[in-house]
Amino acid sequence: MKDSLLSHIESPEDLRKLTLEQLPLLAQELRDFVINIVATKEGHLGASLGVVELTIALHYIFNTPEDLLVWDVGHQAYPHKILTGRKDVFHTNRQYDGISGFPKRSESIYDTFGVGHSSTSISAVLGMAIASRLQENLQKQHIAVIGDASIASGMAFEGLNHAGVTNTNMLVILNDNAIGIDPSVGALKQYLTKAKVGFKPRTDNIIEALNFDYFGPVDGHDLPKLCETLEQLKSINGPKLLHIITTKGKGLKQAEENQVTYHAPGKFDARTGDLIPKSNKKQPPKFQDVFGYTLVDLARKNKKIVGITPAMPTGSSLKYMMEEMPDRAIDVGIAEQHAVTLAAGMATQGLIPFCTIYSTFLQRAYDQVIHDVALQNLPVVFCVDRAGLVGADGATHHGVFDIAYLNCIPNILIAAPGDEIELRNLLYTASLGLPHPIAIRYPRGRGEIIEWRKPMKKITVGKAKQLTTGTSIAILSTGTIRRNVTNAIQQISTPTEVAHYHFCFIKPLDQPLLDHIFSTYKTIITVEDGVIKGGFGSSILDMANQSTYSPDITSLGISDEFIHHGTIEELHQYCGIATEGIAKTIRGKLHYTS
Repeated sequence: MKDSLLSHIESPEDLRKLTLEQLPLLAQELRDFVINIVATKEGHLGASLGVVELTIALHYIFNTPEDLLVWDVGHQAYPHKILTGRKDVFHTNRQYDGISGFPKRSESIYDTFGVGHSSTSISAVLGMAIASRLQENLQKQHIAVIGDASIASGMAFEGLNHAGVTNTNMLVILNDNAIGIDPSVGALKQYLTKAKVGFKPRTDNIIEALNFDYFGPVDGHDLPKLCETLEQLKSINGPKLLHIITTKGKGLKQAEENQVTYHAPGKFDARTGDLIPKSNKKQPPKFQDVFGYTLVDLARKNKKIVGITPAMPTGSSLKYMMEEMPDRAIDVGIAEQHAVTLAAGMATQGLIPFCTIYSTFLQRAYDQVIHDVALQNLPVVFCVDRAGLVGADGATHHGVFDIAYLNCIPNILIAAPGDEIELRNLLYTASLGLPHPIAIRYPRGRGEIIEWRKPMKKITVGKAKQLTTGTSIAILSTGTIRRNVTNAIQQISTPTEVAHYHFCFIKPLDQPLLDHIFSTYKTIITVEDGVIKGGFGSSILDMANQSTYSPDITSLGISDEFIHHGTIEELHQYCGIATEGIAKTIRGKLHYTS
């Protein structure tokens, strides 16, 4: 790389010293750089490869960071990071103490807005553009880059609707590659497909109807044309939308042909593009696959069951039901609010909707959970995927708030299975019909039981169970963090002093068992992979305060801070809920009680 064009670029100022004729060569070097790093360090590949030319053109034509550029979601921001001073540290991307996998304001002046979830860019850029107008800075440019899947979200339309009645200097670039993480869905996708094959852009144009000037479609890999078009758009006032057509995974054959897999492919051979074969050793399944296959098993026997996901059929494994029962498994696109209320509507008619949604995506539909589901006490089954710390995606994706934000809602049940078998039993129990909505939270990744497909049993709502007996301390855990607790107890020199209780149900809690624990143990430790404030431990402490006993309760979990990226093991250690951290706390308490 020593004599390459990219080696001399530390900022967009350096980029602007190149000639237009040099930019295609730079694009190839930049694409190779992304491929070589992601091949060994992992990360989001396809989206970044698809916007290499666009990224170069934006920083070449616009005066960033004075001109403000916002990337929606941020999966595609790797070329942006490399061109804006982070080339030499890009190998630390998504690693503990390294740079973030998403744009992050505290990381660079070029990251104008922190992102990670979709469809926020238009509202953010509009806010920036209004601020510039109020400050009488009429020359500043404001650009949002948003994908065809993200622009179909309700929040994106809210931003477009507002922007259309303003006179702000803003440009929305619609990066249309017909796919988000999974293929795009919905009527807007069909509309954009028609635009690609050609229609008069000012006739029956939804963008023009929202008072935006529409330009395109333009080939998003034609650097000279992109630069020419962007230069022209700089001189046009008011809200504008440029529709560009790109190929996700551009420049890597396998990534172009298998766009879902190569969205974030893991390790692969940078030279050939082939995925690195994984170990042939038989492993436990991912929790997502346990959910997906179990739902199919249940739906075959119960025609009332339907599945819903907002744009995550592959990630959540609802794809298995979609393949076998396409009429009963629905991808609604990036529309979390709609997904929840759609499920509520189905529940009113006697269906049993399983709404599978990531923990941090459910945050985006909080009012719908309260107003449309819980207030009406509708038996929607929320399968809360990616609960707990998720690793390299970092603060925007850690599912650490769901216990706390659901705990305060009347009517709703909250459960956290300790393993795959318990997850299956919970799904089976929910399929039989419950008098309340239920949220079943489970983590990303693999469990611990290889032979998991066993006959399912009904679970008694609100019951906890004792895993080990002990004489001095009681540890209360919920969810799969139970494994760390079990391992920690085994590291104690006097494990018989430590009792361990597993609470599958966080709400309602097992009151009779808690009364026994409070009356038996003076020292209690609660462990969870969610925030402590308002979480499982908080509920235990509240129960203790209402009892006639006053045990000493220590709560381990996520403290009052946002946790950044790293491996799950590294983050568990940081939060004190790794095996070693739990064992250290137990030892301290045993010394205290003795």
